[in-house]
Amino acid sequence: MTSTEAAAIALQDHAALWSMGEIRASDVVNAACDALVAGLDTPGLRILAACTRAEADYDIHELLPEALNELGLTFYLLASDAGQEAAARALARRMLAGELAPWEFTFRIHQRYGHELPLTERLAELDDEYDVLEYGARTVDQVDAEVAAEARRLAAHPHVPAEPTDTPS
Repeated sequence: MTSTEAAAIALQDHAALWSMGEIRASDVVNAACDALVAGLDTPGLRILAACTRAEADYDIHELLPEALNELGLTFYLLASDAGQEAAARALARRMLAGELAPWEFTFRIHQRYGHELPLTERLAELDDEYDVLEYGARTVDQVDAEVAAEARRLAAHPHVPAEPTDTPS
């Protein structure tokens, strides 16, 4: 994977996490800056990356959809089903990168989506298993391994374009 592909995936993940209330707008602006450094460059991305932390909370609603569109990425409507799935996949990638412990990953998924999101149903069940480990025959390592397998399944996704796409004006 090239650095521009990785930056596009990271920006897409940040956008999905923001649209689901998982991260702050300033985190998305930081991802936009990282994308510029990695070689992605569009007018909308430059404007988004130039936001201050104070501006980000107010301007991201207008700037993010345009920046993502210019890069051929998807803007998920706030709390949409597709956005929930994209955010779950982004959290899975974070867990696989070591940014979240397996128990923390399942807790966040369970807390945010309960048992209602079919894509993450098994993770909600695994979060329940962490709660009853002392009463069962399974170990933390066994549950962690199953969580990692689920995270790998979720993290697999279609290719994200790394180059800007032409959009008709």
